[in-house]
Amino acid sequence: MDVFWIILILLAVVMFFVIGTYNSLVQLRNRVRNSWSQIDVQLKRRYDLIPNLVEVVKDYMEYEQETLQRVIEARNQAIDASGVQEQGAAENMLTGALRQLFALVENYPDLKANQNVLSLQEELTSTENKISFSRQHYNDMVMTFNTRTEQFPANVIAGMFNFGREDFFEIGETEREVPKVDLR
Repeated sequence: MDVFWIILILLAVVMFFVIGTYNSLVQLRNRVRNSWSQIDVQLKRRYDLIPNLVEVVKDYMEYEQETLQRVIEARNQAIDASGVQEQGAAENMLTGALRQLFALVENYPDLKANQNVLSLQEELTSTENKISFSRQHYNDMVMTFNTRTEQFPANVIAGMFNFGREDFFEIGETEREVPKVDLR
């Protein structure tokens, strides 16, 4: 009879371990999803600001319609992107297009002094900062989740219940480039 109780206790310990590990993996996965939702909120805000900016600058920038078109196309691709990898690539294209637009704005003194443009630039900069912070938080959550799903013995439970790796939201080459400053 003692063997029966020992086996029963061991089974209960294993069962509690599996349940505890499963629940912690679910919690981490939900934190990753919540972190992605926070990025999504900031991206939506960014997408909403871009048409306003384009509308304000288009009258001033008659000869720069190609740049404005690239910004709109990049925005539309970013809106249509799905998945972390595709979203990251689309966001990098949009960031590059916006940088080009802001560089051109510098060539138009009237536009540079326009209060609407200044306000929209400030809002976009603020939103970019929030996206950056949200991306950092998301990547921290992904790292925690991926580490947990890869460490023994949690990796056994993760494999049994199909907890796969999550993708990081990585920056592209355009964001890695150091801006060139010419003070001449």
